[in-house]
Amino acid sequence: MFAAALLPLLLQVLPAVDPGQEPGAPHPGRLVVLNKSEATASLIDLATGEVVATLDTGDGPHEVAVHPDGRWAVAADYGGPQAGSTLSVLDLQEGERARVIELGEAVRPHGLVFEPDGRSLWLTAEVKQQLWKVDFEKGEVLARATTGQRASHMVARHRSGRLFVANIGSDNVTPVEADGTVLDPIPTGAGAEGIAVTPDGRQLWVTNRAADTVSVIAPDTLKPLKELACASFPIRVAITPDSRLALVSCARSGEVAVYRTRDFALLGRIKIERSAADEGEERLFGDQFGESPVPIGIAIAADSQRAWVACAGADVIAELDLADRKVVRFLKAGKEPDGIAWVEVGP
Repeated sequence: MFAAALLPLLLQVLPAVDPGQEPGAPHPGRLVVLNKSEATASLIDLATGEVVATLDTGDGPHEVAVHPDGRWAVAADYGGPQAGSTLSVLDLQEGERARVIELGEAVRPHGLVFEPDGRSLWLTAEVKQQLWKVDFEKGEVLARATTGQRASHMVARHRSGRLFVANIGSDNVTPVEADGTVLDPIPTGAGAEGIAVTPDGRQLWVTNRAADTVSVIAPDTLKPLKELACASFPIRVAITPDSRLALVSCARSGEVAVYRTRDFALLGRIKIERSAADEGEERLFGDQFGESPVPIGIAIAADSQRAWVACAGADVIAELDLADRKVVRFLKAGKEPDGIAWVEVGP
C-alpha cells in the first residue's frame, strides 16, 4: 500500500546515493529524515536509495516519532532564533504534511515518544522545563509534568509506562511515572542528552556529551549500573531491537561507538569517512566540530542488522552494517539532517 501510494511521487525522485559508492545489499524499509536547516522531511526508499518525497515541516525540525501503525510520523518543530510552538504530522503513505498540531505556546518541542496505542504522545517542552502529553488526533494537551530542570531535551519510554527525560543543563535524568508523577532526578554527567531504554526493559542508557561518558541505569530501581568512557561528544544513543547492542553517535570525532549491553564491552568505533559540507556558519553547532560529519540521530532496522546515522555536518546519512561494523553506503537527504526514524514497508 505504501509503495503504491508513492508511485506518483517517483516521477520526481531525487538521486540519494553518492556517486561511485558501493551500496551493498539493499535493505527493506524507508527512512524519515528531518532536515533542520531546510524545515523539511525526506522520505528515503532504502531499496533504491532514493528520496521519494520531500515534505514541509515547521522551522527547525529536530526529532521525529513514528506512530505505531506506521502510517504517520510526528516532527517536533523546535524552531530557530524564535522558539517553536508546533508539531508537524506527516502522512507517510500519501507523502505530505497532513496537519499541524498547535501547542499554544512557544515551548521548543523536542523529544517525542508515542504511547503504544498511538492515541497520545509525550514531548519535551524545553522552554517550560516540562514533559507534555498530547492527544494525537485532537492535538489537545492532556497533561503537563514539570521537571524543574534546565534544558529538558530528550525523552524515552520504558515498557512499564515510566518515562525518562534527559536534562542537558542540569546534568541529570528525570523519571516521570505514567500518570505524570515526577520523581527525583538521577545525576548522570555533564550535558546529559541522548537517552534510550533497551527493549527488554533492563537498562536505561544516557549519553553525557560534555563529560564524554555514558551512564547506564536500572529503569525499575533507578540505581546506576555502569559508567562508561565515551570520547568526543557522545550525543545520541539507540538500542538494537534485540537489546544486544547500544550505538552512540560521537559528534566531535565523527564516529559511532558500539557497545554490547550484556557486559558493557566496547566492541569498536565505526568511523564515518565524510567531511563537513561547509564552514558551518548556518548550522546548529556552528563550526565547533571542525571537519567532522557530526553524526547525531540514529535509526535501526527491526532485524537489528542495519543502522542509519544522520550526519548533520556533512548532509548525508551513513548506513551501517552492524555485523561487520562498517559503513556500507551514504544516502543524501537535505541540509543538516538530524532526527531520523526507520519505517517498515509491507508487501
